[in-house]
Amino acid sequence: MSGEKSARHVLIVTVGQTAAPIEAALAHHAPDGVVFIASQGSHTVAAELVSAFKGEFLHHTLLLNDPESLKESYQQALAALRQALAWEAQTITADLTGGTKPMVAGLALALSGRGVTFSYVGGEQRDEYGRVRSGTEQMRLLEDPTTRFHVREWEALQRAWNAWRFQDVQEQLSRILARPLSPSEQHFFEHLRGVVQGLEAWDTFHHTEALKFMAGHLESALLIAEAWRHGSKVRVLSTLNEQVVPLRELAATPHQPSRRLLAELLANAARRAETGRYDDALARLYRAVELAAEADLYARHGVNLRDPATCGALSPELKSRVRDTLGLKEALNLAYDIDLYFGKSGTLTQRLYSDYQTVLKPLLARRHRSILAHGLTPVGCEAYEELREYLEAQGAHAAPAWPRW
Repeated sequence: MSGEKSARHVLIVTVGQTAAPIEAALAHHAPDGVVFIASQGSHTVAAELVSAFKGEFLHHTLLLNDPESLKESYQQALAALRQALAWEAQTITADLTGGTKPMVAGLALALSGRGVTFSYVGGEQRDEYGRVRSGTEQMRLLEDPTTRFHVREWEALQRAWNAWRFQDVQEQLSRILARPLSPSEQHFFEHLRGVVQGLEAWDTFHHTEALKFMAGHLESALLIAEAWRHGSKVRVLSTLNEQVVPLRELAATPHQPSRRLLAELLANAARRAETGRYDDALARLYRAVELAAEADLYARHGVNLRDPATCGALSPELKSRVRDTLGLKEALNLAYDIDLYFGKSGTLTQRLYSDYQTVLKPLLARRHRSILAHGLTPVGCEAYEELREYLEAQGAHAAPAWPRW
């Protein structure tokens, strides 16, 4: 390899038994650097080409032990790409003309979707072996189909969606929408972006905003997916369409402590736990303990522990304790006493208060010691699961999980 260290335009070529097609590629592309991928039987062809072009380009040769191995061809193609990047290449072309079929397939698989242009030396005049006759070569530039069909972006979108990283999903959608698209593709991805914006609002408890996005985009995206007969898109979007029903209920009652809101909070915590964010998940379960008592009391008595306007039926002493700055223990104690006032026993609110000292307090102590609360200790899966299982045993269940790809 030459001692120089940079090449603006790099050509990566698979080398077969004949030099003519590669000579045509070199003459057409005029690269500053060339990476040859050759077999033990064809590396001399690469050497002949280097000699013939007399130092016109940087060069590097990668040898295959087995030119029939797709895996090795793929690995060496990635190595060729790394070499091109080490030369600080600004444009990279991969020529698929020479070499065995596994060599060509490995090169295409490794470099698809990486901003590489493909080329092929063809021609209408062939010899008895099917090879293009020397002097009749024709250069063809080939579009990377993964770019046209945004394969890489769609894969990245699915990974981000499955990790509930909605900003990353929108970034991939912006990249797709920047490409030339058919009218139906344009409409689908625009509507899908609206759906993702709705999910992001939903995930942050902005239910009214989420419903507006879903109402404006979800059904339209689903109709296009059904027309395309894209099974996975239909599955994801139709499942979301079913889950919009409880979202409407949440949007209609934005300031009420409800069992529906509790289910959403538990599902929200589960999404954090699924991605290893146990501190965030446990903080949501802490609030879920309060909300479980508040929702239970509101459903049975219409009393909101944090809204004095809902407490007309209570005694003056109980009314005086209702305010929006209640701590957890205070809230559970007040809910317990309100149920006693109405002559109730064995309710969820009373069970939660009765369990506070012996069950809940030790579980919640882990949250207090966490970095996101008052301590320095990270929270693990075990702490989250113990509190989740306790709440589930009390009848507090998460809303159905959002669909994944």
